[in-house]
Amino acid sequence: MTAGDADPERRRLAAANDGTEPWRDWGPYLAERAWGSVREDYSADGDAWVSFPHDHARSRAYRWNEDGMAGFCDLDQNWCLALALWNGVDPILKERMFGLTGPQGNHGEDVKEYWWYTDATPTHSWNSWRYHYPQAPYPYEDLVATNAARTKTEPEYELLDTGIFDTSRYWVVSVDYAKEGPHDLRMQITVENAGPVRATLRVLPTLWFRNTWSWGDDKVVRPRLRADASSIVGESAHAGTLRLTGEGTPRVLFCDNETNARRLYGVDQGPEFPKDGINDFVVAGTPSVNPALEGTKAALDYEITVEPGATTTIRVRLSEEAPDLHDPFPPLLDVAAFDHTIATRRDEADQYWSSITPARSSRDEARVLRQAMAGLLWSKQFYNFNVKRWLSGDPSSPPPPPEHAYNRNRDWVHLHAHDVLLMPDVWEYPWFANWDLAFHCVTMAHIDPEFAKAQLVLMLRECYMHSSGQLPAYEWNFSDVNPPTHAWAALQVFVLDGSRDFDFLAKVFHKLMVNFTWWINAKGHNDDGVFTGGFLGLDNIAPLNRSTLPEAGDTIEQADATAWMAMYSLDLLNMALRLANRNVAYEDVASKFAEHFLRIAAAENNSGMWDDEDAFFYDVVHLVDGREIPLKVCSLVGLVPVLASFVYHESSVSHLEDFRSRLAWFLAHNHEQAAAYQTRGEGDVAHLLTLVDSERLTRILSKVLDEEALLSPFGIRSISAHHRDHPFAIDINGVRASVDYEPGESTSGLFGGNSNWRGPVWFPLNVLFIEALRNYETHYPGDVVVEFPKGSGVSMTLDAVSDALSQRLISLFIPAEDGVRPSDARYATLVSDPRWRPYILFYEYFDGDTGQGLGASHQTGWTSTVAHLILQSGDRRMEL
Repeated sequence: MTAGDADPERRRLAAANDGTEPWRDWGPYLAERAWGSVREDYSADGDAWVSFPHDHARSRAYRWNEDGMAGFCDLDQNWCLALALWNGVDPILKERMFGLTGPQGNHGEDVKEYWWYTDATPTHSWNSWRYHYPQAPYPYEDLVATNAARTKTEPEYELLDTGIFDTSRYWVVSVDYAKEGPHDLRMQITVENAGPVRATLRVLPTLWFRNTWSWGDDKVVRPRLRADASSIVGESAHAGTLRLTGEGTPRVLFCDNETNARRLYGVDQGPEFPKDGINDFVVAGTPSVNPALEGTKAALDYEITVEPGATTTIRVRLSEEAPDLHDPFPPLLDVAAFDHTIATRRDEADQYWSSITPARSSRDEARVLRQAMAGLLWSKQFYNFNVKRWLSGDPSSPPPPPEHAYNRNRDWVHLHAHDVLLMPDVWEYPWFANWDLAFHCVTMAHIDPEFAKAQLVLMLRECYMHSSGQLPAYEWNFSDVNPPTHAWAALQVFVLDGSRDFDFLAKVFHKLMVNFTWWINAKGHNDDGVFTGGFLGLDNIAPLNRSTLPEAGDTIEQADATAWMAMYSLDLLNMALRLANRNVAYEDVASKFAEHFLRIAAAENNSGMWDDEDAFFYDVVHLVDGREIPLKVCSLVGLVPVLASFVYHESSVSHLEDFRSRLAWFLAHNHEQAAAYQTRGEGDVAHLLTLVDSERLTRILSKVLDEEALLSPFGIRSISAHHRDHPFAIDINGVRASVDYEPGESTSGLFGGNSNWRGPVWFPLNVLFIEALRNYETHYPGDVVVEFPKGSGVSMTLDAVSDALSQRLISLFIPAEDGVRPSDARYATLVSDPRWRPYILFYEYFDGDTGQGLGASHQTGWTSTVAHLILQSGDRRMEL
């Protein structure tokens, strides 16, 4: 028996993969936020935040998908199970996390709550969640007003700033989910009174059906919830029969998951007991729950009083009726059996993560790894969006205003999503983002490669990919252009899965060729090997909006766009050669991508984007009057060319005679493009295709590894600190634009101002850069030696530099000698209070000087790639 055979979680995962047991059917697929999303916006002006605000969320039925706290649902989100709380003084139930909209926040949208995803397993046999809920009235108005009064130069006003936690008067609410079987779920709710006095809390585990029946589809059969003693029984044509059973004898409350038109619109119509019926009954005592004890939304209502420092536990079970059993449900919850399941699944999770964690990892690194992976697993969310139906409206609803069809996404009527997807952030970005997904999948492949592969394949299917070959960016504008990282991710996942699933590799390769052709046709610049792309996911990194230049006819040659295409060509070459080793039919297309790369590399190196004096790559603006203006900003834009390199050995292509002869012919007849191709060694010769040769690489690294420039104590900055005192400014036809080094939040409103690429450290480009240096090392083993950091007198190989950069990134989440975790250093509570200190927030980006976490706070998401860094083994090459 292997270690994998002995590991119960691995056995469950294997059963899920081979289809014998559906362990993935139920999971944490419920979003933390559905209000304020594009999907729910049917307005004329396209202002999603105003169209569906937080104030509507408790009263208005969602059209596309649901939200809730600590939620579980099935794969199709037929039903949802989540937690609601009431501290006795708030104006509303706490059914979902509160945060500011994009216009309300001084740095864009921002959630104003404290919760953590503390644990999870790939099959969701075990999931844990933790939330700190104030006992005093939640300061909704204060958070909105104070943030509105702050400028972009001031820090965000957070919940800890209000002082509401200063006297420790709050509840620590933990939810542990444990599956007895694929469709048998235990929900353990643990409530600790952290305050100094006795206090009372209402705890309401809530079960409801997603509203699928109000939108004019005659084929939909309305589901039903009903009371059975102190249990709730659900009956659905799609989900079967479910029973929610709670410990003890809670009061059972029912209403309907339908809009309260009277409250929102002043219209005397709609259901008698609408969506907010339970809220109004608990908070205000109104007769707003159904006395007939039936509906489509229901809750078990527990009122608990807890002494200071004491803990109370509530046990809840959700199970599915087996159709062949006469009496499948026990009349009461079996506490002993429940506790046994909880303890067993917790122990099995410990066993699983112990087997995953590298032996060399410290205790703190093990914690970071496990919580980062937990956040990633909790970031799976059901995403439902039929763009054609959204643009035209539903038969049972008033038609949207004519302007709605022209606001956004009208060119994506084919897009029809109904899937569980990995999301960038469960609250701030509860929608898929294509280039983010690449990084999510690479990290996920360490623990669930089948799910990672399925995600990458899904994005290439016809219900997502445009007929032109373009991949959708994100729902705010599917037509935006993000870096083409899908091929890189597919290769990484293929290798992490053991380099054995050639069916997967072929499947993605065929579709990626279509996407590559879209890039050539849509973003190529006069067939000269130079590319544009606009902001390319780097938001405000440039002095001007690269997607909309000041004058019609002005163009921009983008150092990063061109380099991304060089990297894309090499990734597809890598795939083609791997596939050609099994099927020589791929040999010819391998030649195609080798030649594509060589042309693009020559264009990047010779078109003016390389500044030999500065030893860096820059964008170049071409004006209609003939002027060419380089945008001399030392940023990640100029670092992307380093990512484009690929090493293969002669033995891997020795039987591919056509590929070898074609490449030799091309090099002989295109001398100006041959500089990007190098060979090394004798016998099994190593072949290197690289946009940046070793001489230029060494010169670039002198800037990258300089702590006065791009090197931060916590990784590579997005813009050089040199620009702190030397901002770059440009005047184009009377339009003046500038950029300086801003290590923290952005003072620019470019691309909404809710993120900042003008100084902070971001994980995705850092991870790619680390991988690139390791790839160079395979060709120059020990030969390229650089000073790290610059001025230290310490020389390192590229492998050693990669290790050092990885450690700097990981250190963001590790307590320093003073016990303070850099990413949470702003608040003493987060790093010193024993109820807070063990739990880690994974931010969107990090201050380029201090490492303080910024932006979204649950970005696992691509910040979960810290787990990828921890898990990387000594041999992390991707050579053939």
